[in-house]
This record gives sequence, structure tokens and C-alpha cells, in this order.
Amino acid sequence: MTSSSKKHISTINPVGPALEVRSADDVQWSDTTDVIVVGWGGAGASAAIEAREQGAEVLVIDRFSGGGASVLSGGVVYAGGGTKYQKQAGFEDSPEAMTAYLKHEVNGVVSDATLARFSRDSVANLEWLEKQGAGFDSTMPAYKTSYPPDGVYLYYSGNEVVPAYGNPALAKKPAPRGHRVVAKGQSGATFFAALQQSTLAHGARTLTQARVQRLVREQETGRVLGVEVTVLPAGDARTERHKKLDELVAKWRLYQAPRAQAGRREAAQIESEIGEKRFIRARKGVVLSTGGYIFNSELMDKHAPAYKPGWLTGAAGCDGSGLRLGQSVGGIGQDLNNISAWRFITPPAVWPKGLVVNTKGERFCNEQVYGAKLGYEMMEKQGGKAWLIIDSKLRRQAAWQCLFGGLWAFQSMPALALMYKVAVKGKSVADLAQKLNLDAALLQRQFDTANAAARGEIDDPMGKSTDMRHEFKGGSLFAIDISISQKMFPLAVLSLGGLKVNEDSGAVIDGAGRDIPGLYAAGRTAIGIASSRYVSGLSLADCVFSGRRAGKAAAADGSRAAEPSAAVAGVQESVGV
Repeated sequence: MTSSSKKHISTINPVGPALEVRSADDVQWSDTTDVIVVGWGGAGASAAIEAREQGAEVLVIDRFSGGGASVLSGGVVYAGGGTKYQKQAGFEDSPEAMTAYLKHEVNGVVSDATLARFSRDSVANLEWLEKQGAGFDSTMPAYKTSYPPDGVYLYYSGNEVVPAYGNPALAKKPAPRGHRVVAKGQSGATFFAALQQSTLAHGARTLTQARVQRLVREQETGRVLGVEVTVLPAGDARTERHKKLDELVAKWRLYQAPRAQAGRREAAQIESEIGEKRFIRARKGVVLSTGGYIFNSELMDKHAPAYKPGWLTGAAGCDGSGLRLGQSVGGIGQDLNNISAWRFITPPAVWPKGLVVNTKGERFCNEQVYGAKLGYEMMEKQGGKAWLIIDSKLRRQAAWQCLFGGLWAFQSMPALALMYKVAVKGKSVADLAQKLNLDAALLQRQFDTANAAARGEIDDPMGKSTDMRHEFKGGSLFAIDISISQKMFPLAVLSLGGLKVNEDSGAVIDGAGRDIPGLYAAGRTAIGIASSRYVSGLSLADCVFSGRRAGKAAAADGSRAAEPSAAVAGVQESVGV
């Protein structure tokens, strides 16, 4: 493949303008169903299962073999309001307390009514997942962590224990809401396997290695009638290569990013060379659930260029295709510049007792917050640069936990390398400030204030809880670069914005706020609960919530057009098919 062809493939837009037709009879459909679900990840599977439970015929289309970003995730579902696992662990929770906390994270990206409904439905949605075959448990870790070890399945997955996020009037103590699917290793594969099997058991048909190129829309009514899809032929060696590329890209995506990008280009090349065009009719509705756009370079350049050096997180299909399909018929993108940047500094559990400072030497965030909150403050307000400063005592404690505390290798190995190979050592605050080119007087004030707070003389100015405060009593200091540019400590990023939807049904809405007939969106393709400030488990929980909502509404869509006439074959030449 020539360099020029590589450039072409990497920049090609796979989604075309909608095909406008006078009626469904103008198209020679190769297949017909009630509901088409585009994208077979957590949201797509939830939509398909729910639509089948409502009695609709369903066809799920996926560019690869299914799974999307869900299968690559940690398999954590954010659930609360009084789940049986919370109760077994000795915690009280209520939908009201859950809603009050999530208001800090959602920041109005969905209405208060939708947020309250999400919280009220949380117990039922977790039970629904169990019916599909996912398992949960009530065992908890002994410390705050970004992801619990094997054998631990309930934890504080967000900012619940941070004082500023609490509401004593609704809860005496914060409740853990991160429900990790029971599995060995990271649980995303087990989470999706349950939904995948349930999708098939419910009788939904599937069409994999098929890419939706554009929507088909009725001119007069604006109703989405179906899709044009490019399907790879069975038995072709390049089709098998395409399937293998999905597996390889998933392995390469984090540690061999250039190789993974080359794999995505090769997959697109195969699709363009051997894909067979078909038209598939949706009598009731089309649900878009293809994930985010993190691997769409054009959209990243336009909306989030500062985040491109980060660790791009998602599946090969997270290329913005669902977003662009919706926009092709008048759908509106919202908050497309909103990127989650996960700067986790726990575990080791004692790292948040250190101080995080900017390039001036000033603290700017409570160190104990969830990683996406710290990442947001660093990226949006500090130019993507910051230092974590610990002392010898904290370093010893952190090293012990890395070596003997049962951490995942992806947690312990970078932490050890950063502390013992990368950190800048200072004999004193002044010495460290000089080596880092920080304002020495300003940095000293940060330490003086933090020490006074640790001694209980004042409140911590950043709102740290008393158990996370630490008094620095002299001796060596170690500054760890936690900037987006630090290659030894990759900053994982993923896109959160998506299509605006009717929050009652999941219908995609246009610029005038009207439902686009026959079109729905779910998961990270749509604006939802997780579209503002991400916390672990919120995306999968929203996939279930929004997926079931869209599937139910699409199955009940009563505005379906007439069946295509059997006497009509082909499409009007004037519309270019």
C-alpha cells in the first residue's frame, strides 16, 4: 500500500449523505425487519433485547463481530438506590441520595427528571442484567482504587467519599455504587458475553462484518426507512483478515498505537474493496449505538486536539459513524469537545495524600478525587501539565502496596517506575522548586497549608477529607510528572459527546428540537448520563438505561410506513442508486 493511499484511507469519511427517496417502494430492499440496531456493544445489545421483549423483529448490524468498547471495558456498572449487594455489604442507599451525588457529575447534561429516573431504575436495571446472565457480588476492597482486584466486586468507583460530593441529609455515609461483573481478570468480556448470548437467545438476527454507510429517508415525511450497508462476503480470505484485524487492533490499541491505527486503515481498505452493498428496511425504527468518535482523526482535530497525545481508548468502531449518520438527517451533535481524561493517582492508595501542583507550584484540585475529575482540571485549566509530590514515607508505603498489596500489574508497574526511575528528587521544598522551575515561595505555602490542615489547625483548602491529609515533616521529596506528555504514565482519554436525543424515548432530535421519525440513539453515540464527568461504571449503566429506552421506543413506533410493493424493483435513477 502506498503512502498516498494510506493517507486517503485514514481520512476517508465512511458515512455518506442520506439517500432521499419518495417512498419505501423506491428501494429494492434485500432484507426487512421491524428494528435495526447499528452497533452491537452494550447499548446495542440492550436495545435489541428490549425490542425483542416488546415483540419486535430485530436485526443487529455490527462492523466487526460485536462487543464494541464494552467488551474492552472493566465491566463495571454504576448502580445504587439500594441494590442487594449494597445491602449485603452493610450500606444504605436511596434513589434520592444517588441522584444528589450524580448531579455533581452530570452537571445538567440531562434533565433532573431523567437523572432521577436513571436512579429510580437502577436496581431494576441491575436485576435485568442478572437475568441476562451477568453476575455481581458484595465483596469490597480495603482501600480506594481505580479498579478492584480479582475477588472484589463492589467499590467506590467515583467521588462518593470526597466531602464536597456528600449529602448528610440524605445519607449518613456514602454508599459504594461500582458493581463489577464477577469474572477473573477485567470483566468487560464477561459483561458483554452475557448480553451477546442473551441477544441471540431472544431471537434477534445479526449481521456482522457489515458497515452502515448511510441512512435511507423518505423525502416528504423525513422518516428514516432503513439503511444502506456494505457487507463483507463470506468465504473471502480478506473477510477473515478483517475479522482478525479487530482482534489484533484490540491488543495493539494501547501499547502499539501506530500499529493499531494501521490495522484500522487496513480494515477500512478491505471494506472499500470487497464490500457488497445492500439496502435493509426498518419498518419501525433504526437505533444508532456505535460508540464514540475517539478514533476519528477529523473529529478529534476539530473538537479535542489537545487530547490527541493521550491514550485513545475505545474499540475500532469508535470512529464517529453513529454520530455522523445521525447528523446526515439533521441530528445535532452536543458537547463534542467533552473528553474524559483519566488521571488516576490511586492506587497506590497513599498517593492522593501527596500534593498535586501546576507548573507554578500551586495546588489546583483535591488529590483524592476520581481520576476523570483530576484529568479534567489538569487538561482544561492547567494546559495538561501537573506534578504529584510525595515524600519518603509515602513512597515507602506506596512501594509496599505495589509489591505486596495485590494490585493489578497495570497499576503497580507504572507506579514503581515513576517513583524510582522517573521522579525528580529534591532535598527540600526549595531544592525541588528549583529543579522543577516552580515558584519556591508559592510551593512552600502549599506545603505549609497542607501541613496545618493535616494537624487539624485549618480545613484543607482543596476539601480533602481528614484521613487523606498528610504532614510533610522534612526530608527528601519526589515529584512525579503526571502530565499528558508523560509516556511512562499514559493518560487514557475517550469521547463523551454525542447526538441530542429525546430523553423520554431516545429519539434523535433535530435543530428545532423535533424527533426525527424512525431514528433513535443510545450509549456513547447519544448524549446521556455519562456525557459530562465520567465515573467508572456510568457508561455501561447508561448503555443499559439508554439502550433499553431506545429499544422499547423503536419497537413501539406506530408511524411505520407501508410495506414496500413486491412489484417495485430498484431505486429511482435520480437518487443515485
